Amino acid sequence: MSDATLNTSRAAGTQGPDKQAAVMGETGETGKPVAFRGGGFAPRSPKWVGVAVFVVLIAIAEWGTRTGWISALTLPRPSDVLATFQELYQSGMLFKHLGPSLARLAVGALIGVSVGVSVGVLIGLFSYVRAGLVPLVAAIFPIPKIALLPLFVIWFGIGEGSKYALIAFGTFTPTVVATYGAVDNVDRTLIRMGQSFGLSWWSIVRKIVLPGAMPGILSGLRISLAIAIILLVAAEMLGAEYGIGAYILQAGSLYDLERLFAGVVILSVLGVVTSAVIGLIERRVLGWRT
Repeated sequence: MSDATLNTSRAAGTQGPDKQAAVMGETGETGKPVAFRGGGFAPRSPKWVGVAVFVVLIAIAEWGTRTGWISALTLPRPSDVLATFQELYQSGMLFKHLGPSLARLAVGALIGVSVGVSVGVLIGLFSYVRAGLVPLVAAIFPIPKIALLPLFVIWFGIGEGSKYALIAFGTFTPTVVATYGAVDNVDRTLIRMGQSFGLSWWSIVRKIVLPGAMPGILSGLRISLAIAIILLVAAEMLGAEYGIGAYILQAGSLYDLERLFAGVVILSVLGVVTSAVIGLIERRVLGWRT
């Protein structure tokens, strides 16, 4: 027996059984520290991995288009797309198209998400609201929202109102479904425990139900905002002079692949930024999970 093991055994023998288990758990039989094994599958994603994937894909595309392995009629060179970005920035057209798109996305998604979360919470909390609204939500959820764009144009005109309405309606239904599903998944044992301690209904909702449903609500928010970006492009392709969708439509009609892919990359970056913002909110709001 080594000196380290002998010292560990002596230290454990002079203490109670709980202390003895703690000593043996920290040092192990060989006297070496034992790694903590109770991480609970906590997600750890090195930031450089995602960047490396993008760099590799761009490098492959650049090499393929320069060598002729990828036809220039199907995929432009990433370097040419970057040059198009520089032209857009220098000419000021980048912000001329990006500004209206961000405003439409913000207003429409804010309306749809706020109303969707409110209705979803009401469905999750009240039986009569659930009985009345769940069939309605189930009826309108499968409807392709893009197909309703002409109807919104008739109702709200060709201006900004129809675009706001389409984005809001498109984000409303998935947010409702995700919200009341998250409320239903809250552990009922915690709710019964709060009732046993005499907490009021509002205290249970505020301190137990809403925090417990927040992970599901934020997960649904990712999907809703992705749908909002898709509907934004569709709305701007119909009756918009400026916007990312209008820019992509103009580039496609001219078969200008560099401008077309520049618009697609802008949408991709917008999606990445949106996901990053939601991830930041999750780390702030859901810090109690770690």
